[in-house]
Amino acid sequence: MSTRILILTPPFTQLNTPYPATAYIKGFLNTLGKDAFQADLGLNVILKIFSKKGLNDLFENIENQRYKNLSLNSKRILKLKDDYLSTITAVIDFLQFKNPTIAYNICDGDFLPQASRFDHIEELEWAFGSMGIQDKARHFATLYLEDLGDLIQEALDPHFGFSRYAERLGRSAVHFDPLEQELQGKLSFVDQVLIEELKELMESHQPELICISVPFPGNLYGALRIGQYIKNNYPSVKVAMGGGYPNTELRSLQEPRVFKYVDYITLDDGERPLMNLISYLEGQSDLTSLKRTFALVDGEVRYLNNPKERDIPFSQTGTPDYRGLQLDKYLSVIEVVNPMHRLWSDGRWNKLTMAHGCYWKKCSFCDITLDYIKNYEPVSAALICDRIEELIAQTGQTGFHFVDEAAPPALMRELAIELLRRKLSITWWTNIRFEERFTYDLCRLLKASGCIAVSGGLEVASDRLLDMMQKGVNVAQVARVARNFTESGIMVHAYLMYGFPTQTAQETIDSLEMVRQLFENNVIQSGFWHLFAMTAHAPIGLQPEKFGVVKVGPEKGLFADNDLSHEDPQGADHELFSKGLKKALFNYMHGMCFDFPLQEWFDFRVPRTSVKSNFIIKAISEPDTLETKPNSKLVWIGNLPELKMEESNNRSNRVKLLFENKNSSFELEVDLAKGEWLAENIRAMKPMQGQKDLTYALLEKSYQEAGFGDIKTLVYSQLWIDLMDAGMTRV
Repeated sequence: MSTRILILTPPFTQLNTPYPATAYIKGFLNTLGKDAFQADLGLNVILKIFSKKGLNDLFENIENQRYKNLSLNSKRILKLKDDYLSTITAVIDFLQFKNPTIAYNICDGDFLPQASRFDHIEELEWAFGSMGIQDKARHFATLYLEDLGDLIQEALDPHFGFSRYAERLGRSAVHFDPLEQELQGKLSFVDQVLIEELKELMESHQPELICISVPFPGNLYGALRIGQYIKNNYPSVKVAMGGGYPNTELRSLQEPRVFKYVDYITLDDGERPLMNLISYLEGQSDLTSLKRTFALVDGEVRYLNNPKERDIPFSQTGTPDYRGLQLDKYLSVIEVVNPMHRLWSDGRWNKLTMAHGCYWKKCSFCDITLDYIKNYEPVSAALICDRIEELIAQTGQTGFHFVDEAAPPALMRELAIELLRRKLSITWWTNIRFEERFTYDLCRLLKASGCIAVSGGLEVASDRLLDMMQKGVNVAQVARVARNFTESGIMVHAYLMYGFPTQTAQETIDSLEMVRQLFENNVIQSGFWHLFAMTAHAPIGLQPEKFGVVKVGPEKGLFADNDLSHEDPQGADHELFSKGLKKALFNYMHGMCFDFPLQEWFDFRVPRTSVKSNFIIKAISEPDTLETKPNSKLVWIGNLPELKMEESNNRSNRVKLLFENKNSSFELEVDLAKGEWLAENIRAMKPMQGQKDLTYALLEKSYQEAGFGDIKTLVYSQLWIDLMDAGMTRV
């Protein structure tokens, strides 16, 4: 008999779109013909709390506690109880893209009750002019929810957060004691809502196996609360846990107490471990057949990993299946005005992966020893597009976020061509490495296929440190690649790092100057600084002495093992720079304060920058260096031209090629023979079903056979430049 399976995401991940792990697993289980259901308990809990009834219960809980030591802000919110109760339904509907006209009420200042989150809205008025009435209203509605979140955190549940829950307990949890103590305590207000929602799901689906995906530390506590309830009330139901948190934190698990809450913990790609677990639970195999799975056997934690069982090829894992999730109930919020962070939190995105793992897998700070990065396996562009079409049919949404570690340029090229060939109109974005293969022409092609944004790691904008990181790029190269994306109309977000081992104060300030110049020259449009963190599965964590640092903790425990504390005797006092770096970036991101001295951002003395003021300008003035290869593809991204015959005064035949594109018109005049040759080859460049791609070698051969001589006479002519403007790309 087939096992009934319920796949859960515990509180909390994102408000605007489901975390994709459950959809990936459900898609795989579909290929096995298994009954599988899924739910995002984070969304369910949020919608339950932030409803008229939920808020009323929340206020009554606080009032019954008779808190005397609440902050003035929380007391203000309690006094505005009726205003919150009368507006909560309208706010939630609005954030779900219902009733858009209420945006005018939300923006007028008299509709929503306002607490401390609204204190600085005057400082953001410059942004609202460009954001528009709908975005301004969504930002106000987000602040309104965050005010209520602050009240919950102070008065009812200190662990509450909209995108994480009890994250402190899950982060660096070397010992299980703090989690165990919390789990043995009474249910908090949020816990009670979680259990109410879980109980409904159990009664509705009556599963025999619960699979809980735990992507982040902020999901662990919720996952264990779910497991606790299942074990106490449905002892025959088995509970398995997998996902990003176990994959990185629990690889050396020895703590038996965690198995009071779950029965199995799987590592890395979940398809094969889950397939083997189901086979075992259905009595088709024994315990030793389990793959990458922790279980409690005779009171001891055992890691069961049958070496004969190979992983499921990425091409055979199926299309993610979002059915069963309440896609129309997610909340599109605007938390901050950072353009890339807005993409994360605004709107519904179908999540897909172009390639399993990372094709580079060398960065010294990255967990490149782990399966999800080291095992690189791309799939064909045709299969990706098949999955895109399936997801559009499922969800009705055409927005896609490709969640690759780093999307491969060659596969991105093939995907773009296949999207154009199938005439699939989608909006998509992804993560990349800033490598030189992203030429201006490739970026134009990606833009034509629907790409709107890319994010990539500039990290520490210092060539010495980039080399030490083994990033395989330098700052000038990053600037040129970012220029290519920006000039093509694709937004660029840079991940920025400070505090890398041996980084000096001079290098930190020079990095900030590089970033200042990148924004000043509109090479990147978005960025975010984060402090370097050393992890146990990265080269730098495995061999810290090679990088000039000393690992100082934490002490080894029975539970989690990932985050490492360290000392950097050769580097600066890195945390000193945090506030200044972030303040400077905030202003640069919004086109301000480029003329401020860098010292302005810090309340302590910093060195003068040693970077020349024209460094980035010189870098982006250099052309792309990649040469056209015989197998380079020529892809036409414009409309096909009309061939119009003309006769000049001297009666020699001439022809005009008339190009009408979405936002431009072109007219090229050539002799008849060349015009007919061009029309034929432009058609061959256009991605069409059943038509092979035209390579540079084939074009060269055709040019010679037509009697025009050496193709270089065309490539270095004004006509070639005009063709590029009209819609030709060399990729």
